[in-house]
Amino acid sequence: MVRDVLADAVSTSPLTNRNILITGATGSFGRAFVQRALEVGARRVVVFSRDELKQSDMRASMPDARLRFMLGSVTEPSRLARAMRGVEFVVHAAAMKQVPACEDNPWEAVATNVLGTQYVAAAAIEAGVERGIFLSTDKAAGPNTLYGATKLAAERVWIQANVYAAGTRTRFVATRYGNVLGSRGSVVPVFRAQRAAGPLTMTDPTMTRFWMALSEAVALVERAFTESRGGEIFIPKVPACDLRTVAEAVAPGVPWDLVGIRPGEKAHETLITIDEARACYDCGTHYVLEPVRSWEWLPPRTEPLVPAGFEYRSDTNPDQLTVARLRELLAGGHAAQEAA
Repeated sequence: MVRDVLADAVSTSPLTNRNILITGATGSFGRAFVQRALEVGARRVVVFSRDELKQSDMRASMPDARLRFMLGSVTEPSRLARAMRGVEFVVHAAAMKQVPACEDNPWEAVATNVLGTQYVAAAAIEAGVERGIFLSTDKAAGPNTLYGATKLAAERVWIQANVYAAGTRTRFVATRYGNVLGSRGSVVPVFRAQRAAGPLTMTDPTMTRFWMALSEAVALVERAFTESRGGEIFIPKVPACDLRTVAEAVAPGVPWDLVGIRPGEKAHETLITIDEARACYDCGTHYVLEPVRSWEWLPPRTEPLVPAGFEYRSDTNPDQLTVARLRELLAGGHAAQEAA
């Protein structure tokens, strides 16, 4: 029975027998996506990133002849053009992600997150790539930091690249989600590192965030490859919780040191704003933001629009995690990371 389920998962994956390139492939998402692509029978996977040490570690932990490792930056168009040759699917995950680093290095943040996204899209069009998926973030919805602003700009650059791809087979879509449990840079590994000696550096226990497992982030990209028509933003229905719940799940009984909200941080996050909701469709397990397709005409979606005044926020999300449920999710994510 288990073997049949695994066989079905492989046979129905859009990644099977495909030539795939992923930028930022040595990050938490990138490694999980590459592992999934290999498991379901991708023909070739190009690992594109600029960190030679991480590539070396990845090569050692994933010895597979289908992997091609290419050092390069998304700010180098000629290197991207070379990496794209023969590629059918592109996943663009490379970005500067740390809010303080973007604030302190604004030109580099814009160059990587905005111009780099333009260069990846342009290289994909020139190479005749079939589908390109961009990984966005809840920070792009109503941004109040430079990082969020660059990701919003990158979303627009990526989606509107369909205008430049008109008349070709290339189409661009995006996924947008919140925090990934246990990924580098999230609060979970910070709390894990602090729980032995304490205290936890708590910004605000009432602060809420969206949470999803790494495997769910990968599955959302697969869904986007399968279901997209071009120009959509796919947003998963995921749970949320406050930082108090995270602390109790990760480090029960450990005292807190309240340090206050850092500059640019929001008390709560938004995945879909009220204004965006006018073009938002409820697709059951996820939402889809439809674009204004100036590049082609397509028939309307058959799924229902969300109600008037809809807004998808972490504090008003009806799916709030309990401590017990969060521990189950964390246990699964930790096991997956150890296996990787």
